[in-house]
Amino acid sequence: MKKATPLDYLKVLALPVALVFAVVFQATPPNMLMSEEEKTASEQSAYYPRCSAARAAGKAPLYRGDPGYRPELDADNDGIACEPYPRHRRW
Repeated sequence: MKKATPLDYLKVLALPVALVFAVVFQATPPNMLMSEEEKTASEQSAYYPRCSAARAAGKAPLYRGDPGYRPELDADNDGIACEPYPRHRRW
């Protein structure tokens, strides 16, 4: 039987270490890697072309004064943009 060398141990451990590394950095939200100033600038410069984009970002509904709020997204001009409406039922 051949004696295991350090290279053999490296080959065995490389894949699990790479998987753990990938999972940790995939699970880390990008905003955790940002400084406080970058987070603030990013939040203040929010722009959503449509309500679907705001919903996809998890920011809907948007209230007047919130980053990303625009009157164009507020259909009924009540200060709440991209608010959910019940779907109309067809009888």
